Amino acid sequence: MTRSKEIWRKAFILAIAGGAAFWVANLAISLTPIAAEYRAALSISYLPMLLEALVGGLIIGFCISYFLLRYFDKIPTMSPIFKSVILSFAALCIIEAFTIFVNLNNAPVYLFLLIGAGMNVPRFLALGLVIGYLYKR
Repeated sequence: MTRSKEIWRKAFILAIAGGAAFWVANLAISLTPIAAEYRAALSISYLPMLLEALVGGLIIGFCISYFLLRYFDKIPTMSPIFKSVILSFAALCIIEAFTIFVNLNNAPVYLFLLIGAGMNVPRFLALGLVIGYLYKR
């Protein structure tokens, strides 16, 4: 019981740090001209997008933190940073696959999905690096 509480506590701490890193990376990416055109093309409002990125980063960060803590020995590689980056890119692949599956009949959207996936890579990389670094500490 005590170990379970400790895992949840650590997962929340790692999730908050990872979510913050995800949000900061999102903020940096959102200031680029490519991101502005992407938001305009898909009619995405800026402020709600920032809030959604914060909530999404916290949820994804919590999932990655929990799986890192729970299955640490089962994930290949020795470094916790690489383990969390592997988990974050696995989450990215799952999210992108789900997005493609939802938009199966809408072929013109695939270019936007590719651009969106490219903009998600730094976000998920930042999330994985921060979670792995804090786990290591």
